[in-house]
Amino acid sequence: MSNNKKTFTGSILLALTEAGFIIFLFYSNLLMGEYNRTGNGHKNGLAWALHDIFTAHNFLIAVVAAIIGYLVFEFLRKKV
Repeated sequence: MSNNKKTFTGSILLALTEAGFIIFLFYSNLLMGEYNRTGNGHKNGLAWALHDIFTAHNFLIAVVAAIIGYLVFEFLRKKV
């Protein structure tokens, strides 16, 4: 698939892959935050930390950030 002839399916898969990666980075950052000096991950364990970060509010923030991130990278990709 060349850049000049992207199919609609290819464009959707690319967008989902890039947004998924941004969401992964968001959640990994939240999980790391549970294990810093002030986080409760050390005391309460991994299961508690996962339960604490996977909330509807965090998911909404992750999806909005992923969409914004994707749009910014597409803009930069076309500009540069």
